[in-house]
Amino acid sequence: MARTKEFDPDVALGRAMELFWRKGYEATSMADLVEQLGVARASIYATFGGKRELYLRAYERYLENGIDFTGRLGGPGPALPAVRELVRQYAEEAAHDAERRGCLIVNTAVELAPHDTELSRRVRGNWDFVEDALAAALTRAREQGELAEGKDPRALARLLLVVLQGLRVVGKASDDAARMRDAAEQALSLLD
Repeated sequence: MARTKEFDPDVALGRAMELFWRKGYEATSMADLVEQLGVARASIYATFGGKRELYLRAYERYLENGIDFTGRLGGPGPALPAVRELVRQYAEEAAHDAERRGCLIVNTAVELAPHDTELSRRVRGNWDFVEDALAAALTRAREQGELAEGKDPRALARLLLVVLQGLRVVGKASDDAARMRDAAEQALSLLD
């Protein structure tokens, strides 16, 4: 008779995500995972596979719990205020990230994507999604007269994507709220 699992894999995955988010992939050992999850090493392997497979699942969990860009930027009504609010939210979160975790996607891009083609593909896919959501909102803003005709929604979306990701990187090492706000506002001034 097969033994039943003595832990909740969903809870364990959430704890693994938090640990990877806080420490990164390379700095997280299997011993760290055993301690954080409260699960035996053999059970981690049996349930999730190895450390890399667990990281991939934690990465997907992070995406599931992330910002609903389509909902935030695709709603009815004026589009530009939603874009502005999103950029300002990123600046505030980056400035007030007490644990200096940053963003797991950005952390993955910096730590793993340069030498892991699968994770590089996943990061690019996420950034493509965010850029597309921003471009759609900015296109709608231009169609509604909120954004000048001469503004390129795709180019602005790319700029804002880079600013958003940059805010997350800077926020990992600095709590200078003025730096974050100033950068966000300068980027947003291009929408005027």
